[in-house]
Amino acid sequence: MRVDDINKGAIIDSRGPNITWREGIILVGFEDYGPDCDSMRITAFLDIPGQDNLTPLARLEKYAFSDNIFNRQIIARGLLDVFRDFSNNEEDFLTVMEIVVRLSEDAEPTVRTELMEQIPPIAIFLQENRPNFPLAFSEYLMPIVVRYLTDPNNQVRKSSQEVLLILLEQDLIFQNDIENKVCPILLDLSAPDSDDEYKAEAVNIICKMASMLSKSTVERLLLPRFCELCGDGKLFQVRKVCATNFGDVCNAVGQEATEKFLIPKFFELCSDSVWGMRKACAECFMAVSYTTSPEVRRTKLSPLFINLISDPCRWVRQAAFQSLGPFISTFANPSSAGLYIREDGTLSIRPPSQDITPTSDSTSSCVNITSSCSGNPEHIKPDPLTEGTSIESSNFLHVESSHVGEMEKRMACPASAEEELIKSCQNDNSCTIKNANDSQVNSCQGLCNRACSGSSEDIFNNFLYWRTPLPDISQDLELLQTKTEQQEEGCCIPDTVCKNCVASSEIKKVLESLQEHMMNDPDVQAQVQVLSAALRAAQLDSMGDSETKNVEESHEEVSSSEPSSTTENQNTVSSISSQNELLMTRVIQSTDSEKHLNGTSEHLQKEQISDPTPFEDDKSKLQDIIPQPLLDQYLSMTDPARAQTVDTDIAKHCAYSLPGVALTLGRQNWHCLKDTYETLASDVQWKVRRTLAFSIHELAVILGDQLTAADLVPIFNGFLKDLDEVRIGVLKHLYDFLKLLHADKRREYLYQLQEFVVTDNSRNWRFRYELAEQLILILELYNPSDVYDYLMHIALKLCADKVSEVRWISFKLVVAILQKFYSNNASALGLNFINELIIRFRHCPKWVGRQAFAFICQAVVREECIPVDQFVEHLLPSLLSLASDPVPNVRVLLAKALRQTLLEKAYFRNAGNPHLEVVEETVLALQSDRDQDVSFFATLEPKRNIMDTAALEKQN
Repeated sequence: MRVDDINKGAIIDSRGPNITWREGIILVGFEDYGPDCDSMRITAFLDIPGQDNLTPLARLEKYAFSDNIFNRQIIARGLLDVFRDFSNNEEDFLTVMEIVVRLSEDAEPTVRTELMEQIPPIAIFLQENRPNFPLAFSEYLMPIVVRYLTDPNNQVRKSSQEVLLILLEQDLIFQNDIENKVCPILLDLSAPDSDDEYKAEAVNIICKMASMLSKSTVERLLLPRFCELCGDGKLFQVRKVCATNFGDVCNAVGQEATEKFLIPKFFELCSDSVWGMRKACAECFMAVSYTTSPEVRRTKLSPLFINLISDPCRWVRQAAFQSLGPFISTFANPSSAGLYIREDGTLSIRPPSQDITPTSDSTSSCVNITSSCSGNPEHIKPDPLTEGTSIESSNFLHVESSHVGEMEKRMACPASAEEELIKSCQNDNSCTIKNANDSQVNSCQGLCNRACSGSSEDIFNNFLYWRTPLPDISQDLELLQTKTEQQEEGCCIPDTVCKNCVASSEIKKVLESLQEHMMNDPDVQAQVQVLSAALRAAQLDSMGDSETKNVEESHEEVSSSEPSSTTENQNTVSSISSQNELLMTRVIQSTDSEKHLNGTSEHLQKEQISDPTPFEDDKSKLQDIIPQPLLDQYLSMTDPARAQTVDTDIAKHCAYSLPGVALTLGRQNWHCLKDTYETLASDVQWKVRRTLAFSIHELAVILGDQLTAADLVPIFNGFLKDLDEVRIGVLKHLYDFLKLLHADKRREYLYQLQEFVVTDNSRNWRFRYELAEQLILILELYNPSDVYDYLMHIALKLCADKVSEVRWISFKLVVAILQKFYSNNASALGLNFINELIIRFRHCPKWVGRQAFAFICQAVVREECIPVDQFVEHLLPSLLSLASDPVPNVRVLLAKALRQTLLEKAYFRNAGNPHLEVVEETVLALQSDRDQDVSFFATLEPKRNIMDTAALEKQN
């Protein structure tokens, strides 16, 4: 066949050897090239002599610019081999570089893609040969990578982006090239007037580059553009990429730049109109929080996270609840938790001298007050006086009318306005509560004892309020307050009746303002129903004389507990009932200076004595480690209503993050999580219980032995009787849990360990395998008598398992038990165990049992777990008797045990050993066995591989 008859176009050659025709193209020297052919070069055809009287370099140039696309692809694919071939001559090397630069301008996208994929290995090669070509990569190849970032072909651009990230990750690009070549092109592509597709790709590269560059480079070159892109109003995909990678960028620039530049942008993204942006922010919240200071984390990020949990979109709420536990874990402080994590990732207990002491009474009192206002509805029980009046309506009137979005948040987390008041007062000793237009609430100013200050005309903030605000009725409330004060001075009407009238009037005005919003918004309709019930309750309260007396007495109690604020508190108007007046008074008192805390504590003690039940429930959830609203939301994840409105797996997420939350709070605050943990442990979903079972040993380390015995042991016992899917979680860390218990408590589980042998599905052999592994570790926790009475029988049963993997690990367990006996001078128990092994396995009617005996004897000799004289006297005769076993598989194991293990021990190599002759006779008999496998293993020299290895070591 002539070459001209094949196909027109550029053909490699037909005169060289090994010519193949494939789809109209001749391949010379590389038609068998494949991914597994490491010894053959793609460009081997360049070395074929006498093809066209051209030098290899000229032949390379010929094929690199051939009219045939396939030829150019082959050259691009084999560039690494080309560089290796021509690296010995600098002039030829530079010529190859120029050919590569010209080839990078090829019009065919597949050629450019092939070329780009070869850049990383070429860069590594040049890095290894940097003394010879120090600037070759920077001058020739780096411009190609940068230029391809703007290539019109999508595949070429994607390839160049991947290559750029690989080069940055392996630190193959000079810092000067990063600042002068890479960053400028990315800034141009991400400019406001850039193409949308290029901009989205550029911001993705910028975000991924941030973790690979130095902090100063990112902060100086990329951070300003990233902040601009976070507010890109043209393309939401750009903001989505920024939100997704926000945590990585924060980690790259550090705490100072994060708080100064990125946190404001994060607030904007969290209030974005596109729910996908808010969801991405919720997912990366922990990474952002990790980079900030504790103050910013508590005062700024915590309220922001509460807003995400109360988001109108279910997907945002779902992501927020999933991130709630990890976000809470960022508040962890090893000094207060009494624990720390080692470098290997294990949780360890700090020495007792370093444990944190319980918080002082004054701090606890302050926290108690705060939590009483910020707890969940399920934790706050109303007084009998206000039983019918909703907490939502009282909060609504105390903080004036807000907008419907704020009402949603109050329904999900009551007293949200009081929470904001507490936070601001605790941090700045000044209170500022904002209405829908962020103006100051004058009625609340009186409650703050003239200590509240703030701007009266703040700008409306879309971040805080999702919807159009309701009408401002602050002036009406001021007027009502003034009238009430006049009535108190000159009117003989009872104080409580007057206040209830004012409350009814206020509720009516709010209802009127909500009517116009009621038609199209179900949330407003729900609020109208709540306020209507509150109105009826307020009217009923005004009719009871006995109730009025109780309200006056409770009001006098509050006034007497705080002398400095008695005058102002007497002028305060209660919005709905005396219960809410007491609630608001607690808030104000918690914000006063330290000199007022004693009086507040006395008042709380009086209140607990008069009505201990409601407040004790709240007190059990109080702590001062994390913001109370975060803990309240976390505890609410076990509410069945959450599964319907947020996520069906929300309880599983709660269980997954519970050890981290417990570590953050510390064992002194375990009372906050105890009920939640018990609820999760009894959840109907086995996945939730399984999650707890896998982490109960870590929780035991956090809580310590006393709390573990009191609270975790009952749950642990329940898991032992649960489904296999739950029991496996307990079983995998059985040793870790039992070692934390006291010896007497630990002995109670000896009998229950036998229950693990029985499984719901007999085919679940991995369960029994895990049991054998754990028993090997558990042996050290019990004395030899307990091991003999309880654990030995489990080991014997596992040695006879149907699955070979279970039997193999069980043989190791038997060896460990024998070692336990003889190392603790319990040779009598060891002898009884050996006799049991002989009876059960040596004389077993099934050949598998007799084979197991040979395995056990070989393991005993290898590990030297019993004295040699004991082995020779009690096990060796039974082992040698297997030479006459009718099953070849048993004799094969015997041959291996004798030849490869027994005869290698120094005791049996001694010529004067009286037992050596018997062993050698048995080996000779096995060497002449009629079965080839038996004779082979009996003849095999065990030292052969060892000698070969030693010889190789000497040669090296």
